[in-house]
Amino acid sequence: MSLDEVQDVRTPDADAPADIPRKRAGGWAALRPLLLRMHFYAGLLIAPLLFLAAATGLLYAGSWQAEKIVYSDQLTVAHVGGSTLSLGTQVAAAKAAVPEGKVTTVAPAPEADATTRVIMETPGLEEGQTLTVFVDPYTADVRGQLTTSGDALPLRAWLSEFHSSLQLGEFGRNYSELAASWLWVVALGGLALWIGRRRKRKADLVLPDRAATGRRRTLSWHGAVGLWSVAGLVVLSATGLTWSKYAGENIGQLQDSLGGATPAVSAKLTPGTDSAGGWGHLPAVAGGEHAGHVMTEGMEMPPPAPTADVGIDRAVDAARDAGVTEYLQVTLPAKGKGYVVKEKDKQVPVHLDAVSVDPADGRVMDELRFADYPLLAKMTRFGIDLHMGQTFGLVNQLALAALAVALMFLVFWGYRMWWLRRPTKDRRFSVGRAQPRGAWRKLPVTVLLPLAAVTAVVGWFVPLLGISLVAFLVVDVLLGFVAGRRTKAPNPA
Repeated sequence: MSLDEVQDVRTPDADAPADIPRKRAGGWAALRPLLLRMHFYAGLLIAPLLFLAAATGLLYAGSWQAEKIVYSDQLTVAHVGGSTLSLGTQVAAAKAAVPEGKVTTVAPAPEADATTRVIMETPGLEEGQTLTVFVDPYTADVRGQLTTSGDALPLRAWLSEFHSSLQLGEFGRNYSELAASWLWVVALGGLALWIGRRRKRKADLVLPDRAATGRRRTLSWHGAVGLWSVAGLVVLSATGLTWSKYAGENIGQLQDSLGGATPAVSAKLTPGTDSAGGWGHLPAVAGGEHAGHVMTEGMEMPPPAPTADVGIDRAVDAARDAGVTEYLQVTLPAKGKGYVVKEKDKQVPVHLDAVSVDPADGRVMDELRFADYPLLAKMTRFGIDLHMGQTFGLVNQLALAALAVALMFLVFWGYRMWWLRRPTKDRRFSVGRAQPRGAWRKLPVTVLLPLAAVTAVVGWFVPLLGISLVAFLVVDVLLGFVAGRRTKAPNPA
């Protein structure tokens, strides 16, 4: 039996008139039933995914502090010394501990009691994983080794993957993208419905009505907490979509077309200065690494270009002289490229400048200041870091935790209202019904056509939202057809 076929028998109370759409001037009286039906079905069917996203997000919000406790031996030194050893010495100690590893990146100790991270590629690791060796900058003692993903240690990396895919791989990413796709729709739709209600006291808009009872009390908490949470939920939805699989690709293309692509510092060496021992003296040719490098019979491959490397310490000194000083991350030279030294301080006030350094002579080849980023690139950077709990540090993480808890309660209250609206006379096991079908027919054409156009564009741009919306409509039409056939069927004598 469909939800629409269940009779909605409610216990009369003082709030009953507020639940019945009133005739008003303009299109709100016609639009409200449509919003009610959309909010009902979206909340009912997508709410489990929203609850999962909130619960796993709550765990991730606490992972930043948890990893400081769990990995305290690796992250901190035993004793703070008077002066640090050279980075070259620290890297050599890490290489001695893992001879088979290839050092790709070094993160010098950002604080007096912190260790230096030497990041390596080693055989046997999964794609996207690296081995991080933690070195005491005062003694060059190796404090430990951990398999990492980016800058995330094992605990946070696991929780991050759990939040984004429930540890189900690419298929699991559909859950988080579907939740993010619908979160802003449910939040903004609920906001419109809550503000559009008629109420005796203005305070009931922003505070729960403690005098209310039953479903009315639950609705009061659901609406008030939703009002306070809606801005944060919309931000989480929008920023979560930026690195989703399908909508994220569309967002990236739109950002690039508007000139908001995230820039990168150029580390390309000039011909003849390749310190990695490759064929840097050959001119670069468009079309790929080996395009145009045709060897004819009898030709001999020229010998490798001589290598020259001033070392990581001089490269870092050059970067510091150029103003790149906070929370550094040094990418070692690769074939045809020099050192890249970046700031990784994402907490406000952020430090995200970067320079590239020529390994042959230690000169700065290119500079990139965060202040010069396009506006859209800055907004994307801030949005992602805000979503991850980095922009404002502990305060940011506590705010994310509060939003996650609020969303879980909103889901709980939504299901509770659904249960409290069930018929209680004729059927023992039943639930509340949705707003009756056909609300869209009451919309003025001047509202219906723009609404349909916007829905189509948004559904195309956010594919999982569009696909699931079409699926909901198809199922709803089929249920309506079945219900109609049952209603018309003659009763047996």
